[in-house]
Amino acid sequence: MSGSNINLLQGLNQAMRHLSDRQRVIAQNIANSETPGYRSRDLSAPDFSSLVAAQGQAGAPRVERPRVTLTSGMTAMGATAGNASRLIEDSDVSETKPDGNNVTLEDQLLRMGQVQADFATLTGLYRKQMGLLRGAIGRGG
Repeated sequence: MSGSNINLLQGLNQAMRHLSDRQRVIAQNIANSETPGYRSRDLSAPDFSSLVAAQGQAGAPRVERPRVTLTSGMTAMGATAGNASRLIEDSDVSETKPDGNNVTLEDQLLRMGQVQADFATLTGLYRKQMGLLRGAIGRGG
């Protein structure tokens, strides 16, 4: 088995976890669609740089996410530590209600449909890859 097969499965796993987390965030948005002042949230895009780095050879292109260290001066000015869950405020909203809530059910349902389609695509890729691996070891594809 080559390293690229393992990296493909790791990438699929990471992408599926991101979609699962994103689905949870969208469900929270929908649940809070009538909560005054609630702001729609989303997840930042997953970081696949570790998979690219694993392929890295001398002179090969590298991808890295910038790392920011919070200093005491930054804290004094009001900066806070980054969110480890990659939860961000949704910047792509179509309207804000007078009570400050910016969750639009139509937008959230469209996102949920996209997550479902992406997850189905990744599941198909995973099944295909597992079938190829089973065939390679002689257990039928």
